[in-house]
Amino acid sequence: MTSILIANRGEVALRIIRTATARGIKTIAVYSEDEHDAPHVAAADHARPLRETGPAAYLDVAAIRDAALASGASTVHPGYGFLSESAELAEACAEAGLTFVGPDAHTLRTLGDKSATRALATGCGVPVLAATAGPTSKTDARQFAQSLPAGAVIVKATAGGGGRGMRIVEDLTELDRAIDRCRSEAERSFGLSDVYVEAYLPRARHIEVQVVGDGVSTPMHLFDRDCTAQRRHQKVVEIAPAQNLPDSTRKELHSAALTLASSVGLRGLATFEFLVESDHLDRWYFIEANPRLQVEHGITEAITGLDLVGLQLDVAQGRTLEDVQLSPATLGEPNGVAIEARVTGSPRPDGSDVLTDVRFPSGSSIRVDSHAHVGMRVGIGYDPLLAKVIVHRDDGHFGSAAAELIHALSDLTLDDMDTDVTTSAWLLGSHEFRSGTVTTRTIDDHLATLSIPDSPAEPVTQLDLRAPSPGTVVATAAVPGQVVRNGDALITLEAMKMETDVSATTAGRVADVWIAVGDTVTAGQLLVTLRLDVSQDDASTDPIGVNVTAERTDLAEIEARQRRTLDESRPAAIERRHERGKRTARENVDHLVDEGSFHEHGSLVVAAQRRRRSLDELESETPADGLVAGFGRVAGRPVAVLAYDYTVLAGTQGLQSHKKAERMFELAGRRGTPVVLFAEGGGGRPGDTDDMSRATRMDLGTFVALGRLNGSVPTVGIASGRCFAGNAALLGSCDVIVATRDSSIGLGGPAMIEGGGLGVFAADDIGPVSVQEANGVIDIVVADESEAVDVARRYLGYFAGPKIEWTAADQRILRHIVPERRNRPFDIRTLIDTIADEGSVLELRRGFAVGLITALVRIEGHPIGLVANDGSRAGGTIGSAEADKMTRFLQLCEAYGLAVLSLCDTAGFLVGPDAERTASVRHVSRLFVTAPALTVPFCTVIVRKAFGLGGQAMAGGSFRVPDTIVAWPSAELGAMGPEGAVSLGYRRELAAIEDAEERERIYQQHLEDYVAQGKAVNAASVFEIDDVIDPASTRSRIVDVLAAPRPDRPTQVRRRIDAW
Repeated sequence: MTSILIANRGEVALRIIRTATARGIKTIAVYSEDEHDAPHVAAADHARPLRETGPAAYLDVAAIRDAALASGASTVHPGYGFLSESAELAEACAEAGLTFVGPDAHTLRTLGDKSATRALATGCGVPVLAATAGPTSKTDARQFAQSLPAGAVIVKATAGGGGRGMRIVEDLTELDRAIDRCRSEAERSFGLSDVYVEAYLPRARHIEVQVVGDGVSTPMHLFDRDCTAQRRHQKVVEIAPAQNLPDSTRKELHSAALTLASSVGLRGLATFEFLVESDHLDRWYFIEANPRLQVEHGITEAITGLDLVGLQLDVAQGRTLEDVQLSPATLGEPNGVAIEARVTGSPRPDGSDVLTDVRFPSGSSIRVDSHAHVGMRVGIGYDPLLAKVIVHRDDGHFGSAAAELIHALSDLTLDDMDTDVTTSAWLLGSHEFRSGTVTTRTIDDHLATLSIPDSPAEPVTQLDLRAPSPGTVVATAAVPGQVVRNGDALITLEAMKMETDVSATTAGRVADVWIAVGDTVTAGQLLVTLRLDVSQDDASTDPIGVNVTAERTDLAEIEARQRRTLDESRPAAIERRHERGKRTARENVDHLVDEGSFHEHGSLVVAAQRRRRSLDELESETPADGLVAGFGRVAGRPVAVLAYDYTVLAGTQGLQSHKKAERMFELAGRRGTPVVLFAEGGGGRPGDTDDMSRATRMDLGTFVALGRLNGSVPTVGIASGRCFAGNAALLGSCDVIVATRDSSIGLGGPAMIEGGGLGVFAADDIGPVSVQEANGVIDIVVADESEAVDVARRYLGYFAGPKIEWTAADQRILRHIVPERRNRPFDIRTLIDTIADEGSVLELRRGFAVGLITALVRIEGHPIGLVANDGSRAGGTIGSAEADKMTRFLQLCEAYGLAVLSLCDTAGFLVGPDAERTASVRHVSRLFVTAPALTVPFCTVIVRKAFGLGGQAMAGGSFRVPDTIVAWPSAELGAMGPEGAVSLGYRRELAAIEDAEERERIYQQHLEDYVAQGKAVNAASVFEIDDVIDPASTRSRIVDVLAAPRPDRPTQVRRRIDAW
């Protein structure tokens, strides 16, 4: 690492520059147009300007990447906040050949999305509070809140942190507004407005565990921190390690954090945060993870003696924890206690914002991290953090450390800036803090008691509402003359990316509104004047706002138009569909996705035939242009769905449906969501006449957009009935094809074939299942559309991670499936069903290349890919078809990170003149160029035969390729089968024996010798395989491999799955 670009500003940029400079690394700063003279710019060796002003400049992924490339930086450090948890920045760096200091994009997506992290925790058996799943609507939020015994909830943004996009709701009448505010705040702060709702724990402590991982060895914790002291969900004072926490609870939190870190193969720093019930310290819940450097990292550095930024740089360069001599043994116990007070500020009430007097405390036990300086402008656009003051005591005396920090804060001078130092000093000296009984509500409750006004001496006829702090007006609900209730939110201010409601403190009537949306206001500025001439009872009959049950004309028109696209508006077409024994496109979509989760795209589109048909006719006859498309959820996880509607122009692909499909595929790529395609239809539609600017329409991007998803997101194609031409091309581009028995699949339908002079054929005779299953086009054959949807849901489940609950057969059965007599047959599928979790086997391409089985299975809940030879089919030999089948399956597993289990029982490759006519030299060699390049875990179990190159192929090309290779006692190994070895090796000697009985006796004698020599125990004795095992222990051997931490897979490598 020779140079590093710091994609951040302020205190954290200075902190990173300090470590990088000490290591001799050239530093490059970036700065917005309004921060050209900022301290981090002066401290760096070089600086690059960004194109915008304010926080937006530091949120531009492309600008950061371009600045790094232009400056010649080799590495990008995101700091904290801004893009520190951005998977997009991590990917952009990887694609540009830059080292990103932090976890990979997959880990960032998993840990940066609170809903995804909660699902991960649940899958790992880590307790979480009750919550909604994923992005939540107001209706779902209300139903969830009403289902809770206490009813109190907390609304949270799914992304980001720092207390932004978060509101506690104890009165459910305020829930909808809280959701609106959280969505707005989250959109401004993180660029994503999704929120979810979680049960609120009113008396809790906030404990977090610092973890570091190298992506290779087991992650380790660097102790914990107590971040309970918070104001409006933002941390004020932090302690390391947490005080007054039972050892048993501390160990459980550490263990849970390491479990979660291991499950994602953490490479870098991450903090795992928990709530502990204040009144029951043995009850705790995981709430979120932050895969980055934390603001409060300094107190962990104080008690460990580590440089966490330096540790980040080491891991980013590929150094392991062992390389840097870091282990639980070398770390030892925490060195004393450290306490940090954050100092946040805002401009003075008079609006002035330039610091003229800045002085920091000093001392051997004091550390101050700050970017504040004389002449600095304190704006309302950036994070308000001005400094962090840390006190560390080696002796661990907590009370003394708190007293020292109070004294240090008293020595801090930032002009007469409005800061939270007074609040922090009160907290540090309080009985609650010293006794360890602080909760996340302690500071807010304390401040609330200070703000209760005295009773007025004289009657008041009007009330002025003023700005509690500087900010920008982003919304106003106050209109002169309107009656308001006590608690009605009238004005919304935004400052430091946080939104604050200014609410009526009593019932009244709006007399004057003194500001407008977009105005910048100072603390104390007059916003609204109320006349106190109404009672609360009067106000409640005429509340501010609107009648939420009133119907808007424009909305009613849209809803009526959308209803015309639904099945109930087209009874004749739907009846004809049902008479054919088929479901409609919308019925299939409804079955596939979780109830109420589908959001359609392009519902109002009609066929591009307005030049020849009326709009009313097109709306009635061509709803959605024959393609129902949108995003929904399958088992709680997002999925893109496209369903061609055969009731609309035979499911043909029109101009608008092509645009829609292309858009959906592109969005699926951006969002990283799987795709399910219902492909029934007749291909391209010649009747669309509205686009005269195109001659052939061969420049459309639909097929390209789907092709670009190959290997990046799982894609499932479902065929039922007729699927021809362009529809079949999309189907064939999917990873997996599920087809009903009445399917006909072909690149040309009857009309195209006849038009090409190739004869007249019925649709049922073109690509029937009897043909397409045997030739490998179809992966799974099902009875009907209902079963097809069930299979698609099941298939997607294998890419959703481990299952917590599973059952398995008595594994001792495996001891008896393979007969002791070496020539007796056995049922390999019975063996697979026994070794896999019960009900977890999903076989692919069963009717093709029948000598080899490929299936998705689970073992102890872990999803894996399984390949197995069927020894009852030509001795399990591998021909061209079997090699193609296995190669493509390995590519599928590699693309989506599934481990592979190979059950070997093969006599080798299929040989002979007939085999060579299939180009087997090329086909079987695909295995030797595919398997060795796998980055997923690979396990081989030799259950009976492993002969020749075929045996090596089942082990990935060599017995040294698998992560584990074991054999059962029934196994035989050799360069070729014993019978062939004897016949060839002793041909001359056997031919010289004239007596047939004697010749057979000698043959059997040599055969016994070869069989004995090839026994698995002999191969194990010279360490050609790892071991010979009891078949009943096979599952545990595989799980050992699956549970082991592995290096992060390269994100810049583009993985492809052959269409064949």
